Amino acid sequence: MTLAQEKSKMMTPMRTMPKEQTKITNHQATVKGKTFSYEATTGTLPVWKDETKHVADLHYTYYERKDVKNRANRPLLISFNGGPGSGSVWMHMAYTGPKILKVDDEGFPVQPYGIKDNPNTILDIADVVFINPVNTGYSRIVDPEVDKKMFFGVNADIKYLATWINTFVTKINRWESPKYLIGESYGTARVSGLALELQEKQWMYINGVILVSPTGLGIGREGPVGAATRLPYFTAAAWYHKKLPPALQQKDLDDILPEVESYAINELVPIIAKGGFIDPVQRKVAAEKMSFYAGISAESILQHNLEVPTSFFWKELLRKEGFTVGRLDSRYKGIDRMDAGNSPDFNSELTSWLHAFTPAINYYFTNELDYRTELKYNMFGPVRPWDRSNNNTGDDLRKAMAENPYMNVMIQSGIFDGATQYFNAKYTMWHIDPSGKLKDRFRFKTYRSGHMMYLRNEDLINANDHIREFIKDSTPSKGSPAKY
Repeated sequence: MTLAQEKSKMMTPMRTMPKEQTKITNHQATVKGKTFSYEATTGTLPVWKDETKHVADLHYTYYERKDVKNRANRPLLISFNGGPGSGSVWMHMAYTGPKILKVDDEGFPVQPYGIKDNPNTILDIADVVFINPVNTGYSRIVDPEVDKKMFFGVNADIKYLATWINTFVTKINRWESPKYLIGESYGTARVSGLALELQEKQWMYINGVILVSPTGLGIGREGPVGAATRLPYFTAAAWYHKKLPPALQQKDLDDILPEVESYAINELVPIIAKGGFIDPVQRKVAAEKMSFYAGISAESILQHNLEVPTSFFWKELLRKEGFTVGRLDSRYKGIDRMDAGNSPDFNSELTSWLHAFTPAINYYFTNELDYRTELKYNMFGPVRPWDRSNNNTGDDLRKAMAENPYMNVMIQSGIFDGATQYFNAKYTMWHIDPSGKLKDRFRFKTYRSGHMMYLRNEDLINANDHIREFIKDSTPSKGSPAKY
């Protein structure tokens, strides 16, 4: 680059937010028949490098119920979405926040787009902060010279966010409060790692971690385990689209899935483990059994050596009808350019969701929270390349639980989620703590929807109530010591 180009680059203005810009507005919510006032604070707090250099601004939205006399007893829920690269919009505008999208009861977008009150928000029992990591939402890098490796990687992400959380909790004076982390999708790796980082590097102890549609958390499941644990999800999606044989289709999923789970983990894993040396008759029998449970032909299963990729399943299940099924929520259908092929052209569920979420979040900040900026709200921001090496977040969570007798974990999964499948999430839970000594502090919840299970109204109600129960059950009684 020439000297003139360097000078031109230095003189090019960057669109950034002023340091610690905030806007406070006051609102009311009605939950469980009771009306209360709450304050919404949305703005930015800086990210510092070496405690001296301001390198980025993180945008957050913090909701605080106003009629609380003793804030020390009031739980604080710290919320992250995933991606990596996704803004906090999803859980903010559809799950635990005070406003939700205008969608139908099954979660499909409707016009005119907009938002409405959320009668299920957990603001009745906890204050909530929604955080956008660097380059998501309105969060941005402000120092053009900073090395982006400081932000964009499994462990880098956890490190700088833990320091930022310390700053934020100090700013709002909530060190005494019981604290909970909630993360969705990749956000589950984020909060699992944060649980340990906050304890060991920020000396901040967490009462509970909620994993919504969790990823693998660095726990290996390649080969036979990975192939076999997909089967219960295949069954659920096939049942929804009425593609199972009559003997199964007439049953309820609650009666079917335990049977399929047992077959997958107890029989199918050792069968696939035999690889090319499996007895041909046993291979054929397994393919027919998988076909019975998955709603696709035994021939196509044999063509994949019993290891059917999820991308192929999304294309194959409704191929004869001319549709594909969604990756993150297989209740959604898509239409491809041609019926042939091994994977869908696009994620039908995600394009559907963006219909509703994008106008809602942009309207909400400007018109409801009176927050104005020239920045674009990044639904998905530029965070690549992302360093995925040394992902030990599952073991980080185990260690955090071992170090902290107060800490509990809840997993929430939608059974029609083909990206972070519910049975895979159950496998993750089984293997976070191989010793089994912590298993009494885990709970597992499933819902009849997809990745964002809260979009479906029945699941929105139940999932928020499950958070209420989890917080209540994991908040120690007064004077209860943290010891084994």
